[in-house]
Amino acid sequence: METSRPNLLQDEKKVKNWIITISIIIPLAVAVLLFMPAKVDVGSEWVYFLPHLNAVINSTASIALICGLIFIKQKNIAYHKASMSIAFILGAIFLVSYVVYHGAAESTSFGGEGWIRPVYYTLLLTHIAFAAIALFPILFAYYYGLTDQREKHRKLVKFAYPIWLYVTITGVIVYFMISPYYLH
Repeated sequence: METSRPNLLQDEKKVKNWIITISIIIPLAVAVLLFMPAKVDVGSEWVYFLPHLNAVINSTASIALICGLIFIKQKNIAYHKASMSIAFILGAIFLVSYVVYHGAAESTSFGGEGWIRPVYYTLLLTHIAFAAIALFPILFAYYYGLTDQREKHRKLVKFAYPIWLYVTITGVIVYFMISPYYLH
């Protein structure tokens, strides 16, 4: 009996090339947006709401990731897939929102002093480093799960999952630490 799911395995080489390409282009595009001399004029102040929305998205993605882990430990594959798909979709929405915000708004400087400053920058730098490399294993892990390549999926999620969870959680922590310094 044939399933209605498209056979992604037939085009696996194309999919892998796309994953590699996306995993390189997105971090480069984000870096360009962060450091470009002039920001894009979106004609409104609405973009200053996006960091708050991003924190909600990251918080919800963190919960979805934790639920996904719980469900797979309970061998509830259907709920695991649903939780991980929710986390994946939230990650995509977050990425679009993040790109729009940083393309249109100047970055906010952290104003904390004393012991909190190195804590903030340690979290921020590790968050950025892991976020830059996270897309590659996340996309492959999601693809392997989607195409029911369970052994490849299991091997990869041992690395992809902790990185993804760390990025979502530290994103929220960094947001709370810098939010008092937002100008808008």
